[in-house]
Amino acid sequence: MISTTTLSAAHGIEVRPITCVIGAELRNVSLAEASRNAGLAAEIRALLVRHRVLFFRHQNITRAEHVAFARHFGELEDHPVIGSDPEHPGLVQIYKTPDNPPDRYENAWHTDGTWREAPAMGCVLRCVECPPVGGDTMWANMALAYERLPQHVKDRIATLRARHSIEASFGAAMPTEKRLALKAQYPDAEHPVVRTHPDTGEKILFVNGFTTHFTNFHTPLNVRCGQDNNPGAAMLLAYLVGQSQIPEYQVRWRWQPDDVVMWDNRATQHYAVMDYPPCHRKMERAGIVGEATY
Repeated sequence: MISTTTLSAAHGIEVRPITCVIGAELRNVSLAEASRNAGLAAEIRALLVRHRVLFFRHQNITRAEHVAFARHFGELEDHPVIGSDPEHPGLVQIYKTPDNPPDRYENAWHTDGTWREAPAMGCVLRCVECPPVGGDTMWANMALAYERLPQHVKDRIATLRARHSIEASFGAAMPTEKRLALKAQYPDAEHPVVRTHPDTGEKILFVNGFTTHFTNFHTPLNVRCGQDNNPGAAMLLAYLVGQSQIPEYQVRWRWQPDDVVMWDNRATQHYAVMDYPPCHRKMERAGIVGEATY
């Protein structure tokens, strides 16, 4: 049985794991205070690396405090498609409305910004308004997903690299000229299929809904003739992307207004569930600039 743990006498944070493999709710902590307290933010960072996703209830923080807290962990990034709050650059407004059905479209399992050469280190997401029922978010532990792969799959993917595309995801519904302009601004990024976590040294399975194809699969080791390439690579990629859907790797959160969730974007994927009736779902996210993969 997993018990509640008090981590430090200094700050008295109560850590309540939500599953055995990912996610913990932190109690007796104020993110408003953490926005001004580097020591408290450092303790939260250590817990983030350990639990992958941290959940905070009843955090009635201002946008300025939201941004200040996230900046303890690095600079913030804007999003080229989703707008930011004009007074707080880097605070992306993910607003779903009942009067615009296409705007309610959600997503596949993904890791934020892998279409960048340096994907986000992490994200801090605050619930402004949520549906009375539905609209949960799920996260998956991709270090565990890699760990539990069969050894022969680990051997096969050890040196593989893959492309990640904003054009094929956010750009797909755009008019051709706008889509191509987006790709010109953000060319497809290439990452290892298995990345190394810069803080822990763990191996992370690093393909997701933004991944389009392997870039170095077509070799004599994998392909007898050209006809082997497409089904062989596509089936392997689909298998790897599908690992995030395994329930034993996941945690699911039911939102309330003023909830804040922070996740390690380097070691997780997430999925915003679009199962709610026509109503508002308003979230504000501070994405923290990350480092190049290796």
